[in-house]
Amino acid sequence: MKVVLIHPAWSPEEIFPSKTVASQINYWQPLGTLYVGASLLRAGHEVKFFNGAFMPHEELLRRVKEFKPDFAGLYSTTFGWPKAVKTADAIKQIDKKIFTCVGGPYPIAMQEQCLNDESRNINAVITGEAEITMVELLTSLHHGKNPHGVQGVVFRQGMNIIKNPPRPLNENLDALPFPARELLGDMNQYMPPPATYKRKPVTILITSRGCNRRCIFCFQIDKNRNSGKRGIRFRSVENVLQEIELCLKQGYREIKFIDDTFTADYDRAMAICREIKARRLDFTWFASACINQVDKTLLQAMKDAGCWAILFGADSGVQKTLNALRKATTLDQIRRDVLAAKAVGLKVSTPFIFGAPGETYADGLKTIEFAVELDADLANFHALTPFPGTYLYDNLDKFGSVSGDLSDRNYQSAAFVPYSMTRDEILTLRQLAFRRFYSRPVFLFRRLLEIRTLNDCKVAIRGIKSLFWLWTGTKLFHKRKGGVLTRAG
Repeated sequence: MKVVLIHPAWSPEEIFPSKTVASQINYWQPLGTLYVGASLLRAGHEVKFFNGAFMPHEELLRRVKEFKPDFAGLYSTTFGWPKAVKTADAIKQIDKKIFTCVGGPYPIAMQEQCLNDESRNINAVITGEAEITMVELLTSLHHGKNPHGVQGVVFRQGMNIIKNPPRPLNENLDALPFPARELLGDMNQYMPPPATYKRKPVTILITSRGCNRRCIFCFQIDKNRNSGKRGIRFRSVENVLQEIELCLKQGYREIKFIDDTFTADYDRAMAICREIKARRLDFTWFASACINQVDKTLLQAMKDAGCWAILFGADSGVQKTLNALRKATTLDQIRRDVLAAKAVGLKVSTPFIFGAPGETYADGLKTIEFAVELDADLANFHALTPFPGTYLYDNLDKFGSVSGDLSDRNYQSAAFVPYSMTRDEILTLRQLAFRRFYSRPVFLFRRLLEIRTLNDCKVAIRGIKSLFWLWTGTKLFHKRKGGVLTRAG
């Protein structure tokens, strides 16, 4: 069958302030979609991928019409759900015979609720990992059958909505084909935020699925952590190395490992580092780790294997807020791991969150001071967002109120407001935090000394422009619609 995989059209200005978007924008490779594409290609289907990050809605539809697919698979986050519905409607106008299906975080969480009256042009929803499900679904459709019995599918049959049993999680990740990066087109389009990479082109790679932590804001398919080892399914070290070597053959020079925590299995992380070094693989890389899962020995091994930066989810500078987020970490543990990473020469990135249940404005100010104290090389400051399928979302009434506008669900717009704060306070804290952290003379002097290349200069200029607006802009992060601030409620 002819299959088109689609990420609906969107604009960075829909998420980030136009004044600072140049220093915040990122275009990640859609790894989940590429895994699905690889599985469909292996099954013998003709597959194309259209990414609305790089083309307007009209151009995307023109390409769909030109390709004449039998099947359209649309990816959707919570933020992007209205766009997915709009795109499905437009595809049906092109050809009603095209079978439209949606997958991604929002459909997985909402399932049959996605097949309501507002989305009558969507035929089916994938309710879990899609690689095997999509192949079986297309096999049924190819033979003229409906999706009855295909695990992990909810579908529309006339006026009825049929929910098939869920598909068990894939425990053997090594059996999956490597993501079909050849579907991307120009690899240089996909760039992380400025200052978060050393070399390009950059690709992303995941060596495991799942997480053994229970943070209230994190969506995991395996809510009960029943699969794999403590809720994490690991690929073998050899399988990971084979994909790394393939990426290097394809021309990539840097890899971002996007596991929820690369170091969840200490011995496995160490083995990957040793193999990269032993095989003398020439690439730089970046990984994330949970606090309290590393030590200086592992961090040094990562550095020796080409890792140049690590992200620690610090999240707050107030212990009661960390407890409310269910981080299972302490401020001293955060300090210790950040210092250990710095000691071996790794750059450190520390994201923080404002708007946790029970957090006050004064607590937020303490978090800003903690971020300054840690003195990481990069810091980000988000607004807590209640995505469907998370503990926070399931207990909203207990903790606060939420905006009914799905476009606010993006870590930026303060969609969620706890009873202990106001929306204005959360957004003000974000601007104060960026201003305070990135205006420090010690930070600016250090960044000046690090400028080596033309790209470094471009990044610095973007940063200076953003810093200017952080100081001169009024309510820079307050999203406006028709001149009126949106509010939770």
